[in-house]
Amino acid sequence: MRLRLPRWAAVTAVLAVLAGAGTWTAVASDEPPPVHRADKALDLDGIKLDTSYFTSGGEGRRPAVLLGHGFGGSKNDVRAQAEQLARDGYAVLTWSARGFGASTGEIGLNDPDHEVADVRKLIDWLAARPEVLLDKAGDPRVGVTGASYGGAISLLAAGHDPRVDAVAPQITYWNLADALFPNDVFKKLWAGIFFSAGNQPGAPGASGQADACGRFTAELCSLYQRVAVSGKPDAAARALLEARSPSAVGARIKVPALIVQGQSDSLFTLGQSDAMARALTANGAPVAVDWIAGGHDGGDRETERVERRISTWFDRWLKRDTTTDTGPAFRVSRTGGVDSTDGQATLRAATADRYPGLTAATESLALAGPPQTFANPAGAAPPAISAVPGLGGGLSGLSSLGVGLSLDFPGQYARFDAKPQTEAVRITGTPTVRVKVTSTAADGSAVLFAKAYDVGPDGRQQVLPSQLVTPVRVEDASKGRSVTLTLPAIDHEVEAGHRLRLVLAATDLGYASPAVPAGYTVAVEGPLTVPTAPGLDTQAAALPWWVWGLPLLGLAVAAALLLTARRRVTAPAPDPELTSVPLQITGLSKKYAGGDRYSVKDLSFRVEQGQVLGLLGPNGAGKTTTLRMLMGLIRPDEGEIRVFGQAIRPGAPVLSRVGSFVEGAGFLPHLSGRENLELYWKATGRPAEDAHVDDALRIANLGSALERAVRTYSQGMRQRLAIAQAMLGLPDLLILDEPTNGLDPPQIREMREVMIRYAAEGRTVIVSSHLLAEVEQSCTHLVVMDRGQLVQAGPVAEITGSGDTLLVTLAGEVDDPLVEKIGALPGVGSVARADGGLLVRLDGTDATALIGDLVRLDVPLTGVGPHRRLEDAFLTLIGGASA
Repeated sequence: MRLRLPRWAAVTAVLAVLAGAGTWTAVASDEPPPVHRADKALDLDGIKLDTSYFTSGGEGRRPAVLLGHGFGGSKNDVRAQAEQLARDGYAVLTWSARGFGASTGEIGLNDPDHEVADVRKLIDWLAARPEVLLDKAGDPRVGVTGASYGGAISLLAAGHDPRVDAVAPQITYWNLADALFPNDVFKKLWAGIFFSAGNQPGAPGASGQADACGRFTAELCSLYQRVAVSGKPDAAARALLEARSPSAVGARIKVPALIVQGQSDSLFTLGQSDAMARALTANGAPVAVDWIAGGHDGGDRETERVERRISTWFDRWLKRDTTTDTGPAFRVSRTGGVDSTDGQATLRAATADRYPGLTAATESLALAGPPQTFANPAGAAPPAISAVPGLGGGLSGLSSLGVGLSLDFPGQYARFDAKPQTEAVRITGTPTVRVKVTSTAADGSAVLFAKAYDVGPDGRQQVLPSQLVTPVRVEDASKGRSVTLTLPAIDHEVEAGHRLRLVLAATDLGYASPAVPAGYTVAVEGPLTVPTAPGLDTQAAALPWWVWGLPLLGLAVAAALLLTARRRVTAPAPDPELTSVPLQITGLSKKYAGGDRYSVKDLSFRVEQGQVLGLLGPNGAGKTTTLRMLMGLIRPDEGEIRVFGQAIRPGAPVLSRVGSFVEGAGFLPHLSGRENLELYWKATGRPAEDAHVDDALRIANLGSALERAVRTYSQGMRQRLAIAQAMLGLPDLLILDEPTNGLDPPQIREMREVMIRYAAEGRTVIVSSHLLAEVEQSCTHLVVMDRGQLVQAGPVAEITGSGDTLLVTLAGEVDDPLVEKIGALPGVGSVARADGGLLVRLDGTDATALIGDLVRLDVPLTGVGPHRRLEDAFLTLIGGASA
């Protein structure tokens, strides 16, 4: 039924919507108070900037934080961090930068006249908010943070706007020209990925029509095309990128800065963070430097720890809490071994009370080897391999454990070896070496790629620490020229018995080399000088359990053998009644070590053949933990998972019938889509005829794009190729975790069709997603989780068709106390804000009684009626928590 109110009430409601400042939603969390989010498109000189504003707690002003996103992303990528900062007592504003997400405009790579100017206007907006603490009129107390592209904007904002009070840039650049054109060599692979991320097919150019420049401004498009064709950066290109870099305003950045940089990062190296740390320290600003294990090349980004440290940093410098411990002036994460439960590298910290820089306390290691001549091949092919963006899944982070991927072709490099180490040496910083280079190139130049390998005692095991290499262009070398090479900054231990090897190669996959063949001769003119940073205090590794446990274990085993017969532990027997059931979960529970609550608690549900099942729940609901247990990556504490009747254990044979896509797949960009899939399948060691490559590709519907290099693919095509990779072997159960992340609406529609086609042939798909409208269209069944427990399971139509949910439309805003009163009414199960009003779930009352109660509470309602969209049903089921 509908409650009809006078026409003036309906008109008032329409006017209220038109005049509203945005859509407010309450985001439930495991810990009170709730977070409130307002979404609004701000009009900045004709550009629509899509923003979200987060607050939590009661009345009173609090400092503000601007939170930027990475290149190619949007404000949605930083939503979880924004919510946590809001809970920590900040007013948080996120936004999608020009050309990204729902924001309009062209990408200017943090142009001071555009993107940086946008941030200054966002600070103006914050200054007018009643929740934000002001230092003076128009001057809010504000910090800026973000990663990569968002990290650079934090530094630029501090250099251009004196109202910024503190910054926390992560894995970002100080000088973009130095990052993309190091030592005058074009970093072509990263630059290509960078350009492709903002140049997707169909992106509007300056004219509003799709063109070769995509979302980039015309001058940036021209810069990239010019340098990509020539293979060599020119002065104009360097000048343009430098003008848009934090280094251009470095002398004006004098605010406290927490600098977080990645060791597994061939895009923005540790040298970039060193330059910003030295500049800001010279300005007199408080600076702390944190080298994390991961970076743009993968590895552990230590997200939870880093975000916690950023919040603490802001507590000290924005809340002005002088009792806050902001951590050491310098911290570096070091690999301490491998966790046998999940195969992940374990980390421990080394700290110092001051940042040592990259050249502290050097040692000299003599290099042996005569002058060596090698060739730059025609077309610079085949190229040597060091870091390959998108490949390896963070393999560089395991270099200290003797794992690595690198390749140098005979006849294309020179090598010089140091003697084996008599004792271990820890390198922290940039090794240097002086060499003499002679070139036969017509212009007398040479392009070389210098790297230091850690070589094992047998001479065959060699690891390139963090997969890093230093390119260098040597001019006027026809008669020989001496140069000092600065190798990449690393934190790496060379064990006793190992030795360092200097390699200078003529090519590298990630960089542009001269296409004209030439010969190079290199001779070393001095030792390899390595910094050791002796002031670092390394956190002690945990004492291995077997040191103290084996003796006790031996006694226990002996006693057990005396008291009882030895029993063989076997996996549970197959259940013949479930051989045709893709998945049955029974009583599943998991609590992580040290946690005070269950991530998953007593979860049970069943999935049948041919279903597309959507796994839904807010952040922290336990979805990812459930999927990891399902794939055998972690063990449950209680309960059982059976796939086609077989109990799941790590390495269980039945897992060969399961395909999964849980993260962005890494592809070799220079290979075609088909070649990438064939290479992946070959690496599994399974027979080629079992791959069913053509069937997987038919379902993924990539067409002729299969024969093109992956670097030419749009984001949607890459996602479909990743799904095709998961479908190799045509697994009977396909698991997809957020398969539509980063896709635009047409690409999302294509992904939906892929899932439907796959299940239509009798197989089963489980998809975890935040896009409720998409789940409603693509899934046949749902499992809704909240706080680790099952809320509801069943067909989509059954869940959305529940008639106990009513939409109460309003003539105006209602405050939180009134919403709480509605939720406390007899017979009301829950209440949540939604577009157009409130969603009320009935639990014992009816619509007529509810209307009477709302009128008595003076709720300005304009209508009451059933509402059955999945989004509304979902919000009602979980009491308003955010997906």
